[in-house]
Amino acid sequence: MPSEVNSSAPLIKAKGLVKTFPGADAPISVLDGVDFSLRDGESVSIRGESGCGKSTLLNVLSGLETADSGDLHWTGQRVSGLSLSSLAARRASRIGFVFQAYYLAPELNALENVLLAARIAGRLNNRTRERATELLEKVGLGHRIRQSSTKLSGGERQRVAVARALINDPEMIFADEPTGNLDETTAEAVMALLLEMTTGTGKSLVLVTHNAEFAARTEKQYALHLGQLN
Repeated sequence: MPSEVNSSAPLIKAKGLVKTFPGADAPISVLDGVDFSLRDGESVSIRGESGCGKSTLLNVLSGLETADSGDLHWTGQRVSGLSLSSLAARRASRIGFVFQAYYLAPELNALENVLLAARIAGRLNNRTRERATELLEKVGLGHRIRQSSTKLSGGERQRVAVARALINDPEMIFADEPTGNLDETTAEAVMALLLEMTTGTGKSLVLVTHNAEFAARTEKQYALHLGQLN
């Protein structure tokens, strides 16, 4: 049985995470005994070379992937003790995701893309529709609410993605190279927006980035190298 939720515990507590993938000659170790914790309102950045396992680490921490060994707790509750449906429901309500590739549905407009996350979480109602509009206004897209996502610029698409990540009012935002596809000026604007909309409102942020300057803006900075988080 899963343990009781402990509100005083870290939002995320990982101990000894190990993850390997099949290789041509031998298994490839991506995570080799990683320890990690995230507290309420805390911002953390993770840097590392391309292919070192940063995205895999985010996926394991969010329950999208399973570690080969190690322990993962969300607010004191062991994730491995949750059913798949319970895990998915808790992830949808507690974690918002922002990805490098945006992942907007091309057939939907900006507002519909933001509401998609609420629909998946079973929270689509008049209040979430109002919240989606408010969020798009806050990220500077109040005039583009009904615009097809295919006609938005890269920076606008990522702003929609930020609003979508926040629609369910999660405790944590996981941002995986959110500025990787953007030019320098747009990347700066999106990064500033992401920090304002997360740490500026008391939410926790886990940022994966190759940009040292952006990483330095978080409270804690880590580097993933040879499967170790330092």
